[in-house]
Amino acid sequence: TKEASLKIAETAFEIAQSRSINKNRISKVHVIHKANVMKITDGIFLDACRNISLKYKNINYEEMLVDACAAHLVRKPEQFDVIVTTNMFGDILSDLATELSGSLGLAGSLNAGKKYAMAQAQHGAAPDIAGKNIANPISLILSAAMLLDWLGKNRKIDKLISASNLINNSVLELLKHKENFTRDLGGNASTSKITENLIKIL
Repeated sequence: TKEASLKIAETAFEIAQSRSINKNRISKVHVIHKANVMKITDGIFLDACRNISLKYKNINYEEMLVDACAAHLVRKPEQFDVIVTTNMFGDILSDLATELSGSLGLAGSLNAGKKYAMAQAQHGAAPDIAGKNIANPISLILSAAMLLDWLGKNRKIDKLISASNLINNSVLELLKHKENFTRDLGGNASTSKITENLIKIL
């Protein structure tokens, strides 16, 4: 809908703006669509993104067809900063981007609205490896960090934002050492072992 498209476009530009401030650089929003084929639905989405972009002159804006985006993610992923797209394309591209980083087990995920948010691992429940102590817990841990950040910003509680940053930095430190790689990353570390190691870093 127009309303939902305006809302997600606004969120994308707010994220880009916060990244510009935090990283002291100009951020970019890529709007990914297929409006040349899905003229009505993706047309509504694209119009909404264009309208919102006019309010954010300090953010670089680029549009790209979804098939081209998939190719560019493989060829030159560093060109992307914030990607905003529709739900179906987002499901596909987020899995592709996550696998390019090394594993679905490395990406946090947050479903967020204005009043409520729900954190979940990017890869879903993974029932095939449940109870085997081999799952990579990083995705769920980073999802929890995203939820703390969202709560901190929405409720203006700086300690929650600090906790989120601490978790993110600790995960980066953890992954510098190959003994903390689970099977999906080519290692043998158990779920419980890397969780213990992360707690030590924290």
